[in-house]
Amino acid sequence: MTAAALDADSRTAPERSPFAPGTRMWDETGLITFSLTAGSAFLLQTMEPTIAAVVDEHSTFRTDPLGRAVRSIGSVMMWVYGGDEAIAEADRLRKMHASLNTTTPDGVRHKALASGPWAWVLHTGTFAFTENAEYFARRPLTSAEKEAYYQETVQLMRNFLVPPKEIPANYTEFERFFTDMVENHLQDTGTAHDYLRVIRSIAPPAQLPRALRPAWKRMVAPVGRLQYFVTVGTTPEAARRKLGLTWSDSDERKLKALGWLIARMVPLLPERVRYFPIAYEARRLERDRARLRKVINLRPM
Repeated sequence: MTAAALDADSRTAPERSPFAPGTRMWDETGLITFSLTAGSAFLLQTMEPTIAAVVDEHSTFRTDPLGRAVRSIGSVMMWVYGGDEAIAEADRLRKMHASLNTTTPDGVRHKALASGPWAWVLHTGTFAFTENAEYFARRPLTSAEKEAYYQETVQLMRNFLVPPKEIPANYTEFERFFTDMVENHLQDTGTAHDYLRVIRSIAPPAQLPRALRPAWKRMVAPVGRLQYFVTVGTTPEAARRKLGLTWSDSDERKLKALGWLIARMVPLLPERVRYFPIAYEARRLERDRARLRKVINLRPM
């Protein structure tokens, strides 16, 4: 997409605005528990045919899984905590994806910025957020909270210039849309299976000396098993069925027990540990601004 086209989209789209304190996005997206369901979101993305084709050809998730994960989380933190730079980050991603197109062996041309796939990336985030609250918070979201959060997601999609036709009006419509996508549109793709394989056995960073790689493998093996377990467990059953993944009642009980423990341990952590760095610094900066404003308001006149 050219700069002129991007500017035209910006003029015709609803108003774009960064997120601010007081929103659920601001309070919860930056928590370290965000990463627990980021895996199921990406898995659902790799089951969408266009995303699967583009990721298969252009993504580094196979060769640099850690680097890709860190860059992705950093970008998401910018969407919420970047202030005015949040809009610039959305534009950067659109420009970067404008050239990420591919043609599959069946002759179908896939474009990363096609409106449906572009929107699906953000829709999977809505699912992941509500699923995260279902398992890893002290209580799941109420219907009213889901609706309020979804309307924040609508603003995020506006920031990413998602066409209005791709945005359900409310959370109830989103649920119907999401269920239909999972059951009738997502596919069993090689990219999805590759992703599951990668997270189960996390490759070492390229710069790690060869002598240390056996130690790396032993160290991260439990992390990989946990990420795989949580990813499969928080993926919709219809998607698991398409991928041939098994999930037992015993697995479900174990995931709920893990979630109960995490929901009670994470709030006890210091804020610097509880939040990803960008989120923590943004929250600290807002408190500093609030203290400054209080002093300014008390100044003698």
